[in-house]
Amino acid sequence: MRITALLIILTALAAVPALAQYPAGGYSGTVIETMDSGKYTYVLVDTGSEQVWGAAPQFEVEVGEEVLVPTEMPMPDFRSKTLDRSFELLFFASAIPRVGGIDPAELEAHSHDEAAAHSKPKVEEAIGIRDINPAEQTVGELFSKRDDYAGRKVLVRGQVVKVLSGIMGTNWLHIQDGTGEAGGNDLTVTTDAKVSKGDVVLVGGKLTLNKDFGMGYFYELIVENAAVMVE
Repeated sequence: MRITALLIILTALAAVPALAQYPAGGYSGTVIETMDSGKYTYVLVDTGSEQVWGAAPQFEVEVGEEVLVPTEMPMPDFRSKTLDRSFELLFFASAIPRVGGIDPAELEAHSHDEAAAHSKPKVEEAIGIRDINPAEQTVGELFSKRDDYAGRKVLVRGQVVKVLSGIMGTNWLHIQDGTGEAGGNDLTVTTDAKVSKGDVVLVGGKLTLNKDFGMGYFYELIVENAAVMVE
């Protein structure tokens, strides 16, 4: 039994991809392309040395403006269903602020502080699932079209209804968004991110079907090693 448990842990650790190193202060540069789709605004930013794609909840921006793309949620090899387009690397963020005489690191820190102050649900809002704006997919859609999404990168927004921390070296979340029938409305997610029950989160990662860790730990659907951003 102890050997089996050790093998499970080693397998889980081996599946964790090496973390890419991105600038802590984000990427600042000039917008050279922008589009709105699926309640998001996408921007292609030229930093002077490279071009970076970012996306955030819809905001007004024009080509030629200077912006900061935070690196809080990198999504490599991401395909947008609403745009019918693939991105080699796309950074999702709670906001992509304009840069105007402000140090990018300070601006990013300010945006994180502001998001933390305004995004935490009130106690009464954490009871029940409501007012969840869908991302690229919904929880119900992942269950009902599981074969279509198996092995693909997905992006789903939901409310954390259960958290188990430090199990097999990772954190286990259950999220719901009010979609799907009983038995098909709760998505399991593993991540290094630290979140709390009641948080509304944006989850990105590859969907796996029928994952069996052994010892009774079987998951019909799971997103492992997910990038998770609290909104």
